[in-house]
Amino acid sequence: MRIVDFEVRKECPPQLCDCERERLLRDPQADIAILRLNLTEEKRLLAHIEHIGDYAQLKKLQQRLRDNLGVELQIAPGSGEVRTVRGFQIRLLERPGLCRKTRAAIPAAVRRCLAAHPEIAFAILNENDLLGGA
Repeated sequence: MRIVDFEVRKECPPQLCDCERERLLRDPQADIAILRLNLTEEKRLLAHIEHIGDYAQLKKLQQRLRDNLGVELQIAPGSGEVRTVRGFQIRLLERPGLCRKTRAAIPAAVRRCLAAHPEIAFAILNENDLLGGA
């Protein structure tokens, strides 16, 4: 087992999660940065996401997740018509060490942010040229 100098995420119940936490800790070559996202840090991250106020902050968050944790947060309009924030495809790409609950909680927080700030949703639509420069 590898010795780490930070508090790692607690072990998930065996049949409820597919995060492969133990395998990461046993492999000396594995990138364990994602394990820094323990429950306390996850709660702080979710609160931060919900309080994002503009599109630039959301893009910066996506970049910081990629740089610090190696996690890719994808936000795009769905294939059909986007009438509400439910029409957006928001997901974290799966990777070892990323808990199933986290993969659900972060997109839910982004949806709440988009619902509270429709101008961010419009910016995402505009970036994907769905408003046609309107």
